[in-house]
Amino acid sequence: MPDTSPIAIVLAAGKGTRMESDLPKVLHEAAGKTLLDWVLDALQDAGCRDQIVVIGYGADRVRTSIGERAGIQFAVQQKQQGTGDAVRAAAPRLESLVAASDQPRPVVIVCGDSPLLRSSSIRSLLESFKSTNAACLLGTAMTKDPSGLGRIVRGADKQFLRITEEKDATETERGIREVNMSTYIFASDQLLRALQGITTDNAAGEYYLTDCPKVLLDLGEKVDAVACLDPSETLSVNTPQQLHAVAEALQAIHQ
Repeated sequence: MPDTSPIAIVLAAGKGTRMESDLPKVLHEAAGKTLLDWVLDALQDAGCRDQIVVIGYGADRVRTSIGERAGIQFAVQQKQQGTGDAVRAAAPRLESLVAASDQPRPVVIVCGDSPLLRSSSIRSLLESFKSTNAACLLGTAMTKDPSGLGRIVRGADKQFLRITEEKDATETERGIREVNMSTYIFASDQLLRALQGITTDNAAGEYYLTDCPKVLLDLGEKVDAVACLDPSETLSVNTPQQLHAVAEALQAIHQ
């Protein structure tokens, strides 16, 4: 029987320049575990037995920290050229995993610095993905304060149109309360297809993972977004202050 279990890609290549430390950002600890361990555990609990961790800065330290976890493979992002480039680095590993199955597998993509991500949210998103038969499904959240986050723009029929970053948003779009959580599920074949269509034609000169849903829409594929994540899961870590806030939140949840 073909393996149709979900595969996870975890983006963990960044240094975290605002962390005031030479330690790779994902290896900072909160409530007794590294940020990355919180994420990997949530994915494992949600059924993602195969996990591809994309590493870059401090790659050897990240490998050593993870140790002999079952189901972990590593992909190396040689140069920091955006989230889309990080996923492209994982593509050969993904192709190898999918080759053993006769059909596509769901691919969950998350960031390694989001330790408040819940396994229940990932399971809910996977269930929605299965029922919608979409090429890509975004996990979003409704929040009272969307400041700094990408907005989910929908059409008159409530269908997903695009992600608009705050700096590019119109006044009307800034009022949108549904936000991008950098949590995605793609059909494996559709993800590989979308990665071929993204470019560096943007101000940063980087490959953006957020362009992949639009690529698939333009190809006539179904892309949707479901607000199944809790606003607290938007808390990622970019500064020592955010690390402290996340640690307090984790302690409150798990005490």
